[in-house]
Amino acid sequence: MELNINGSASKLAVSDAVFGRDFSEDLVHQVVVAYRNAGRAGTKAQKTRSEVNGTTKKSKKQKGGGARHGALTAPIFVGGGVTFAAKPRSFAQKVNRKMYRAAIATILSELNRQGRITVVESFEVDAPKTSGLVAKLAGLNVGQRPLIVTEDATDNLYLSARNLPYVQVRDVQGLDPVSLVGADTVVVTTDAVKKIEEWLA
Repeated sequence: MELNINGSASKLAVSDAVFGRDFSEDLVHQVVVAYRNAGRAGTKAQKTRSEVNGTTKKSKKQKGGGARHGALTAPIFVGGGVTFAAKPRSFAQKVNRKMYRAAIATILSELNRQGRITVVESFEVDAPKTSGLVAKLAGLNVGQRPLIVTEDATDNLYLSARNLPYVQVRDVQGLDPVSLVGADTVVVTTDAVKKIEEWLA
């Protein structure tokens, strides 16, 4: 399989295993959900009836006072405990390395089929100026949410994109399924393509 290099007559030979894989919606969904879950803080905490501050003494006599009640810390009362109180927990799900790599390859293959991968020889900006990056992206026709992938993202490139909403910069090590799925177009350098192939092969 070959990918067209933007602004060049030459083509880049790539592996079918990485850029020509069959699409598996179940696999991609599982890995994307697991990745997003791993990013959850999981720090929510509420108090049960035993943890709420207050007496557990029966609030009124059993008979002669209308409805029968016990402690005012019961969940039925305002200021009482929460019935099934949330506690801090980890939402992380185990994903096998082979599954994760297969999902990344599947996403890249589908992006390639849909024509949403743009390969360039290199992608650099001379100074950390947003205007320079905007001008560079305008010439590539990348849509509203481009993802720029380079072998090693430079400070200039990162700082140029920092103030642009929906424009993301990643190096190959920082690639993740959520940013790939959410991008309109993935702009990737030839060096980054080779590094991705080494990683996923």
